[in-house]
Amino acid sequence: MKIKLNKLSMTIALAAILILTMAACSKSNNSDNNTPTTSPTNQSQEQQPEVTLNPDEPAWKLDTSPVDLTWFVGANWYPHSWGESLASQYVTEKTGVNVTIEVPSGEANEHITLMMTSGKLPDIISMGSWETAVKKLWEGDHVYALNELADQYDPYFFKVAGDGTLKWYRQENGNTYGVPNDSYSPNLMHETGMTAANQTFLVRKDLYEEMGSPDLTTPEGFLGALQLLKDQYGQYKGQPISPFFAQGNVPYGMTEYLQNLLAVPYEQDGKVYDRITDPDYVTWLKTFRTAYERGLINVDFLVDSDSQVEEKTNNGRYFMMVREWTGMAAVNPMLAASENPDSYYIAVDGPQNSKGESAKLFPGNMDGWMVTMISKSTKNPERAIRFLTYLASEEGQRDLFLGKEGETWDMVDGKPQLKPEMVQLLDNDIEKLEKEYGIMDTYWMMRNPVIINQWRPEKAPVIKQMEDFANSQADIDSGIYKGLDPLGDSDVAVAWSRISQNWEEVLPELIMAKDEAAFDKIFNSFLDRRVEYGFDQVMEYRQAELDARKAKMAE
Repeated sequence: MKIKLNKLSMTIALAAILILTMAACSKSNNSDNNTPTTSPTNQSQEQQPEVTLNPDEPAWKLDTSPVDLTWFVGANWYPHSWGESLASQYVTEKTGVNVTIEVPSGEANEHITLMMTSGKLPDIISMGSWETAVKKLWEGDHVYALNELADQYDPYFFKVAGDGTLKWYRQENGNTYGVPNDSYSPNLMHETGMTAANQTFLVRKDLYEEMGSPDLTTPEGFLGALQLLKDQYGQYKGQPISPFFAQGNVPYGMTEYLQNLLAVPYEQDGKVYDRITDPDYVTWLKTFRTAYERGLINVDFLVDSDSQVEEKTNNGRYFMMVREWTGMAAVNPMLAASENPDSYYIAVDGPQNSKGESAKLFPGNMDGWMVTMISKSTKNPERAIRFLTYLASEEGQRDLFLGKEGETWDMVDGKPQLKPEMVQLLDNDIEKLEKEYGIMDTYWMMRNPVIINQWRPEKAPVIKQMEDFANSQADIDSGIYKGLDPLGDSDVAVAWSRISQNWEEVLPELIMAKDEAAFDKIFNSFLDRRVEYGFDQVMEYRQAELDARKAKMAE
């Protein structure tokens, strides 16, 4: 019996040894095999416990080994590359991240849609916040939820993502897929006085003052100034003066922009307002019709090409302009330095409503300009989120906006300050500044104006006058109304697209109408057509969107 027990004991022991040996072999074989047994994300998660993430410290410092990331910038006019300029080289040297910038050859929406179809997207994507492709990227599960990546790889992201940004862009599922540049919250604008308003009514200073600074706020004064221009100031340097210019023609300058000058409300008693039928707006459209009938304006402002607008602007050949002052930031100093130093443009009170109220100019808003996302095609989601966190931080903003300390900027009285030679390039050779140094607004994809504006050099008086005027008339709380219109390929979006396209055709007809009766007939016919197209559904959509935004702001 004892012998049998001993044999049993030996058998159990041998079995145990065999099991341990097989397990050891299996472990050895797995470690030698380079084929991953888990998804890339799970592998990263398994490796992460070796490093303790600190929500108060940026995680990019944990790994600065070389890595390549592609960055799609949804603007076919964007001219800059990465790696040649000082700022981009400095950022790569510091973080290990080398960037290849890609831009669309044509329309950004079409380009990124094709990429979605192929399933191959760049690592990082920056698209206009209004673009229909942005929603498709989110809803089609093509991009990561930034909050989830931050939880996993870099919780410091939550400290630097921006005032209210994650909440503003949070979707119904609780996730946020994009972070905007140039985003302003109403609270921040009230606190800092920085409104990002850039809409202005501009006049050429010398002509305006020579006329006795006429009142342009009423239809009568507006028409009187145009008559005086025609009678006494028809030419400049042998070229005819163009009386008027509206930026963006019908869909922007002559519609939303003009309505803002007239302080047309966006809502009344909590309901979205139909701004196109506002009596003051219609009165001013009729004023433009009268000006055309009298030969005081022509249709140049509705048909001029971009090159024609640039040529006229650079030579001071417009008298009045409904134009964003930022578009004059390079031109005004040039005109002020010309043989006629008073031929630059100044902001003044333009068309006003019948109550004589100041303009309510559109400010910055939470939507920002472009939204930056991380695609699920990337092989390095941890490095991508850490790179975005770095760029969003004050350190990253400074490195990309100012460059390298000692080379492009110095610390003066505890504050970063551009070197004088950089300021000179900013004023006189912006192309060289951007190409060789890559500072200031060269790489604006993650630009946070609240941080970088403190480092901007003092603007020249001929620019500051326009900026101050816009800030003084900014309607800070109106940012919530930006982009209420439906986009995409839904039925209501298609309805709005048809209405918008028709309005672009109708407005020139209104201005060229032979008399007021013809104007009324054309206008009423348009109102009937837009109902047929689905305008009631558009208004319902706008109301639902506005109510949702108000709820977000109240959280």
